[in-house]
Amino acid sequence: MEQHHPLVRDVFPDLVTELATLLEGAGEHDLAIGVRDVRLVGECGCGDDLCQSIRTADHPRGQPYGAGHRCLPLSPADGMLTLDVVDGRIMYIEVLDRPPMLERAAEAAPAPRRPGATERP
Repeated sequence: MEQHHPLVRDVFPDLVTELATLLEGAGEHDLAIGVRDVRLVGECGCGDDLCQSIRTADHPRGQPYGAGHRCLPLSPADGMLTLDVVDGRIMYIEVLDRPPMLERAAEAAPAPRRPGATERP
């Protein structure tokens, strides 16, 4: 199971909100609901500075998705957002040429402690 992977909405809440809105506008009601429950399985890993794409399901790199696959380009205000969907499941969120996404996890992380610092009650 993929339960050990964080929900994308917990890490990138603004992205999920935007995707849900764009999917509703495109008439993709089931995907608009489902995008709230996709998990962050991994980053794209291509190394391109313009790419912030994320994998939302395990899939062998470089292999076609096969039957039931469709590519769903969306129309965001900035950059490009495209989903790879297989049998109604979002497998990959392509995020290109957009401002850096803010990670909620990074914002919530405690500040590192200085060596020798003591905690106050």
